[in-house]
Amino acid sequence: MTVAKREVSKEWVAGLLADYRKPEDLIGENGLLKQLTKILVEAALEAEMAEHLGHGKNQPVENAAGNTRNGKSRKTLKGEFGELPIDIPRDRHGSFEPQLVPKHQTRWTGFDDKILSLYARGLTVREIQSHLEEMYGTEVSPTLISSVTDAVIEEVKAWQARPLDTIYPIVYLDCLHVKVRDGSVRVKAVYLAIGINLAGEKEVLGLWIAQTEGAKFWLQVVTELKNRGVQDIFIACVDGLKGFPEAIEAVYPKAAVQLCIVHMVRHSLSFVSWKLRKEVAADLRHIYTAATADEAEQRLSEFEGTWDDAYLPIGQSWRRNWPRIIPFFDYPPEIRKVIYTTNAIESVNMSLRKITKNRGSFPSDEALLKLFYLALRNISQKWTMPIRDWKAALTRFTIQFDERMSGL
Repeated sequence: MTVAKREVSKEWVAGLLADYRKPEDLIGENGLLKQLTKILVEAALEAEMAEHLGHGKNQPVENAAGNTRNGKSRKTLKGEFGELPIDIPRDRHGSFEPQLVPKHQTRWTGFDDKILSLYARGLTVREIQSHLEEMYGTEVSPTLISSVTDAVIEEVKAWQARPLDTIYPIVYLDCLHVKVRDGSVRVKAVYLAIGINLAGEKEVLGLWIAQTEGAKFWLQVVTELKNRGVQDIFIACVDGLKGFPEAIEAVYPKAAVQLCIVHMVRHSLSFVSWKLRKEVAADLRHIYTAATADEAEQRLSEFEGTWDDAYLPIGQSWRRNWPRIIPFFDYPPEIRKVIYTTNAIESVNMSLRKITKNRGSFPSDEALLKLFYLALRNISQKWTMPIRDWKAALTRFTIQFDERMSGL
């Protein structure tokens, strides 16, 4: 059925708004907009029925089967207009399939997206119910919200199993902890991998939930990345978990493992009183902003001379992890900026923590997985540009890893 484009005259609109006095007259519970929507939808359904039967209302039967109209049924649609009762025409043979409002549909197109959007922002089922009722004047059951969000699970499975690129020059690996009511409330580890592809674009490679954080599970994660097509990683940026670098090197033996400086600094400052944190942080900065590894080690010695008496564990920690701290000194400034810290993943984690901070715990791993997937989907939609200074970094990678890039 083809509908010709028609211009709506200003005079017609002015006539409709003749009695308009306040916003409620237009968008309120019984406002003009809702009334017009009902009239237009029902008129469109009547037009669909006429097309289906081959004749208009009160006109002679034109179809060979002798099918005719058979009254109407009523359904209530939920959406931005609140609850809108609609009369759906029926035919005697029961063969009419409305296109505008399909059978079994009880929500306007896009209403499910509203539910998913609210869920992705960390709202609980009860909060979503309250928000929809307040904004649209419509009641939504917890069962409906669960069914809408549950539909995401199959999408998550497909996303988690999708093939990945052959090479990711940089991969950031990190973990955060969330409470889940698994019989009793337990703290679960949520593993996250973000890759920088050859175009310099950030990409969430996967999301995993485990009982605890450990090098053994990280080995499973990087093995899965390999099985999904990632044949090489040039630099893996990680936190300070014991055994983590070895787990990566077991699967990607040529990968350079760079310890996240942000994690090192954060761990170091946990020993320091609030009064002195700014001063200690400034001295630590002299270490990781040094021009060379030798200069960095000299700055570390100076730091130890100043602070060992008060905070001996800080210097010991940097010395113990030194082989994993200094790999980024092998690279020029344009590459150092993107590898000495896991900022790319830290900003994601910060966003995830924001949406979970108001929840005491999640009812299940599945609920946690749904929320994080939807949140990550929202976050990644903003990644429309390559990371800063990527062209210079890629040029260096191309020269330094020419054999590995051309061999794949």
